[in-house]
Amino acid sequence: MIAFVTGKFVYKSPAVVHVDVNGVGYEVQISLNTYSKIQSLEKGSLYTWLHIKEDAHTLYGFFDMAEKNIFTQLISVNGVGTSTARMMLSAMQPDELAQAIVKGDTLRLEKIKGIGKTNFETAGSALINNTLEQDALNALVALGIARNVAENAIKKASASAPAVENLETLIKKSLQFI
Repeated sequence: MIAFVTGKFVYKSPAVVHVDVNGVGYEVQISLNTYSKIQSLEKGSLYTWLHIKEDAHTLYGFFDMAEKNIFTQLISVNGVGTSTARMMLSAMQPDELAQAIVKGDTLRLEKIKGIGKTNFETAGSALINNTLEQDALNALVALGIARNVAENAIKKASASAPAVENLETLIKKSLQFI
């Protein structure tokens, strides 16, 4: 098991970071919460969890132990996989997520993709040309959301708050429409 990686962040996106550890590059899947904390950093440490499947070895990274701990607790629940757990941690802070689970706040949890009821719209998708919107689209698709669903969510989020200039804010608003 790889407990953590420390090195230079040579590539960062809202879903993936490449960490150069003494010349070895690790691709690490991250949540939006971790991305927001490392976004301005050039180097640092990520606590990790290695998911081994027959066809892939995937490394998940977390800015702090609280996020890693809730991730491992989530994936231990029957029916909650790594993608859903990462989605949940992208939609809410670890402490907020834990409180929602403990309180049984199903309305709040159902707003997260993959949890409870889901409403997918079949409206035709249009290309998104805005760079901020394109980055948000790439992040949502990397998190496992279908492209057409992500595009519709971004359109709705942009319409509800047209002055959004922050990638993290746009992604979080878009997640509310999924």
